[in-house]
Formats: sequence, structure tokens, C-alpha cells
Amino acid sequence: MRNTHLLYPFSLFSFLFLVQSLAAQQVTGVWKGKIDRKRVELKIIQNGDSLAGTSYYYESASSYRRYSIKGYFDPEDNSVVWWDDQLLEDKGGRGFLGMGGTNPLLSVADFNCPGDGKMFLEGAAGPVEDPRNTRGPVDLAKVDRTTFPDEWDYVLGNYTIGANDPEIIDSVAQIAKAPRREQPKPPVVRREPVKEPELPARRPGMVVINMPVEPKPQAKAEPVVAQLPSIEEKFTTRKKEYSIEIPVNGDSIELRFYDNAEIDGDSISLFLNDKLLFQHIRLTDKAYTIKLPVEALMDTNELTMVAENLGSIPPNTSYMVAMVGDKRYETKLASTENSSAVIRLSKEGKRSP
Repeated sequence: MRNTHLLYPFSLFSFLFLVQSLAAQQVTGVWKGKIDRKRVELKIIQNGDSLAGTSYYYESASSYRRYSIKGYFDPEDNSVVWWDDQLLEDKGGRGFLGMGGTNPLLSVADFNCPGDGKMFLEGAAGPVEDPRNTRGPVDLAKVDRTTFPDEWDYVLGNYTIGANDPEIIDSVAQIAKAPRREQPKPPVVRREPVKEPELPARRPGMVVINMPVEPKPQAKAEPVVAQLPSIEEKFTTRKKEYSIEIPVNGDSIELRFYDNAEIDGDSISLFLNDKLLFQHIRLTDKAYTIKLPVEALMDTNELTMVAENLGSIPPNTSYMVAMVGDKRYETKLASTENSSAVIRLSKEGKRSP
């Protein structure tokens, strides 16, 4: 007879771990509401045991102060702690001193999920240099859309299908901290009107010679530069060529991409179920590796390889290795200006007829 009583603690531990993992994942997203009674939009990204992202204290979509944030999530008590780390942008001006964000804050909030898809962060905030001096409440709700598009939107939109990689998050954090350069306006040059020279009065015996007027040179027409199609346009207009169907199971599937022939500068993008997943992938003799969590996949999925260029030796060809558990699948993929290669990923028992 099995010692079933020994399974209950293990099952309870597994359940609690799953709940904590889901809660940590749900913390990732866009939060909107008020901190210290000032309007705020917060983008939080779970990165291992830490949090990264950005905060916007705003009056409107064009008047705001933006900080990078750091913090951590404690799964034991569902508490979320973050603080304004570095001021990245100040679009407020002197007329919006009541907008908030003048001084960086540290916030401590409880993550609450009462049901019906609603999620809240509720707590208190204080100055970073003296967080015990509580200044005001934290009252944020998770939302689906952002008012402030920025570099973090890619990570938020693709978090469960690969963008939760710590290297990707750290890279985006570095990009976000780079100052946004606005194009300088050309200086206004004021030109004084040119006065025509006065002709001398005609005197007796004066011969007036009219000088020929040289025609003004015709302005050369600017050459018309063809607008190159975007990668999304290439994806939608090119014919899809089916290559291989791979059964998937377990926790994740690992895909490795190589240049199939001579290294000639081939570059590709990958779409998963009609959504851009990765782009500007330079194919070499070393593997470009991505991992897809099986849990986030549908029963049947299409992974499409779109050539961004054809290198110096058309067509754009790649060699793909897929690792599913201890099984290995290999195939050659080719993409041209008229076609894209498609790999079908099907969960076991859900394969296409």
C-alpha cells in the first residue's frame, strides 16, 4: 500500500509554488492609478527575483516625468516593493509642479487579485532617502493599454514567449536609460530685402545699353526614393512554404538557427502565429537559440521565417535544429522575396491530419 500521506505535503508545496509563480508573472504588466495622490502609469517587468521597468508621473500624454524603477517581489506575502531610480525624462516644465515625480519615491504595496481578472497594488509611498516618512497612498490597477509607448512594450507584449529572458530585459533597460535625442530645429535666418541699385538719371548724349538677363537655372527634380516594405508587409505579402511539422511536449522547445551555406550576411525575422517574435537575426555558423514555453503555445502553431535580405548568395537559407526533450529534429529553411518558410509546432495528440 502506498504511503499517500507523504504525497500531501509535496502536493501542497507544488501548489503553493505554482500560485507564487503565477502571481510573479501577473505582476508583470502595465499599472495605472495614483501614488501620493498623483497620477502615475507604471510598467513592471519581473526579472528573476527582481523587478525592472519605468514610472510616469503625468499631467497628460505630453506632460510627464519618467523614471527607471528597480524593486523586488516577495512571493511569501505577495508584497511588491519598487523605487524611482533614475530620472530619464522631464516633460513637465515649471507649470506642472503639482504633477508629481519632483522627488523620487519608494513604494510598498500588496498584490491583490480579487477575481474577474481584476488586479490591484495597494500600499504606501515615501521618499527614497527616508521611506519611513510615508507621504501618501499607493492605489494602482492593472490595465491592458499604455498611454506612454516606449522600449518596454516589446517585453510586455512577448513576456511569456521568450522576452522574459534576463539578457533581453537587461538590454532593454540599458536602451531605456539612453537619453532620447530630439532633432534640433534649424535656426531662423532673417534676411534683409535686397534693394535694387538705383539707375542714374539719363543725361543728353547718354547711351543706355540693356544687358541681357540670364535665365534662372531650372531646379533639378529630386530623385524618387522607393519606400522599402516593412518586415510586417513582407510577412503578409509573401507566400508561405510549409517545411516540417514538429510534435512538442514537456516544458519548452529549443530552436537553433544557423546559416545553411557560406556565411554571406543572411538576416531573418521570426513570426509566431502571425505575431512578430524576433527580428534582425543575423545567421552565422554559431547557433542563434530561442526557447518557447510549451504552456504558452496553442494546440497547433505556425513559426514563420521571413528573409529580411538575401545576403550575397540568394536565397536566404538557414539550418534549423529543434530540441524537444531528448528528441532532435533538423530541417533546411529557405526564404526568398516571394516566399517564407513555415514550421508547424503541434502539441502531441493535436497534430494536423
